[in-house]
Amino acid sequence: MTKPSAPIETRPPAAPRRPVRLAVRAVVLQHGRLLIVNAWRDAASDLWCAPGGGVEPGSSLPENLIREVAEETGLTIAVDSPCLVNEFHDPHGDFHQCDVYFRARIVAGRLDDGWRDPAGVVSRRRFVTAAELQGLRHKPDSLAAAAWGAGLLYDPLEPILR
Repeated sequence: MTKPSAPIETRPPAAPRRPVRLAVRAVVLQHGRLLIVNAWRDAASDLWCAPGGGVEPGSSLPENLIREVAEETGLTIAVDSPCLVNEFHDPHGDFHQCDVYFRARIVAGRLDDGWRDPAGVVSRRRFVTAAELQGLRHKPDSLAAAAWGAGLLYDPLEPILR
């Protein structure tokens, strides 16, 4: 006589997770000052970051970055080499984003207070010194090192801020 087999344990299937979002951002220095934006509708937050945004399939990372910077600032840029890869996520949800930061230069345009982001997301844009950036709430934590440092940095997973 054979022993009955142990019951097979089953687990409910894991909840589907969103794929990692890929974005690009520009590190633009002009006269020693870094271009930053406030990407919150109606300046609802005091959090600043480098301009950029989500990558659209079928376009290169530099093409996406040129488009994003134009939308958010009205500036035309030339894209140079990568300087930072940063990941952030929501530890209580399923949001995870990987940003690739590129050094970039302005080739046309200037900041204009009358400029409006067509998507209505970026409400403010400005250039700041390293000391001014230090006094502002900004992400990622390694932004200053990427802007005023050298080489390629990797900033591992950090929690999202709201």
